[in-house]
Amino acid sequence: MTKDFNDSAPDTTNRRAFLTGGGLALASAVAAGAATANTSDTELSGQANPNGRFSGKVVAITGGNSGIGKATAEAFAMEGAKVFITARRDALGKEVESAIRAKGGDVTWMVTDVREAAQVERFINAVVEQGGKLDVLFNNAGIFMTPALVEDISVENFQDMMATNVEGVFYGMKYALPQMKKQGGGSIVNMASVAAHRGFGFTGHYSASKHAVRGLTKAAAKVSAKDNIRVNSISPLAVDTPMLEESFSYQGVTYEQMAPNFVTPRIMDAHEMAVGVMFLASDEASAINGMDLDATGGQLA
Repeated sequence: MTKDFNDSAPDTTNRRAFLTGGGLALASAVAAGAATANTSDTELSGQANPNGRFSGKVVAITGGNSGIGKATAEAFAMEGAKVFITARRDALGKEVESAIRAKGGDVTWMVTDVREAAQVERFINAVVEQGGKLDVLFNNAGIFMTPALVEDISVENFQDMMATNVEGVFYGMKYALPQMKKQGGGSIVNMASVAAHRGFGFTGHYSASKHAVRGLTKAAAKVSAKDNIRVNSISPLAVDTPMLEESFSYQGVTYEQMAPNFVTPRIMDAHEMAVGVMFLASDEASAINGMDLDATGGQLA
């Protein structure tokens, strides 16, 4: 069962551990997971440009009703792409769809649970049927759960983490790759994390899921390049979302206390991550394949 930080009272012993050594890293890992799961309040500005740099492109985004997914959907739509977004929460998805359309963006919302292979296949098929092709897939959907030592993670929580963060990415690639091969190419961007590069003592389930995403990304990139398909990933650090605020509250710290400890001493915005995703998906990144874009502000340097 997916949990948030309100499911249990903070443990002061664990809180001290979070704030020493790996504790700073935990906050970063939480932030990366939060970025895919919560809303960004940044308002759209201006009108969509039908002749923008992604004009004529068809883009599919999982977890597209909030956070980085929402920001990326907005960014692609403003640059002329035909965007399809999907996630579990219907009300949020409809809000995003309405907001983007109000600015002249071409966006279609669908409900999908990425833990279910048949639902992901249905989503990809619908994108191709309605859009005529699939140029870009952003596998963004993901979850984060209550921090725990490896031995304290429930089997149910571990399996749910893998089902969403790993199997969801696998299903997206599995059903998108044949279409991209058929049409002569495409680009896939997977959501990784700073946790894909570090082992965090209290987030073994999350770190494991993001390491797996990097493995899938590299494997697919190697065998798909000959078909003009590029597969990359992006690793955020602390991105401004409600879940990040909640995680800091759990640890008894504030943004102001934590931000100075990052190499770039501030919290990132979801739209900064969207810019990175768009670059990886663009023709300008034609030589970049199998790589992970470090969007941590230098934390991994």
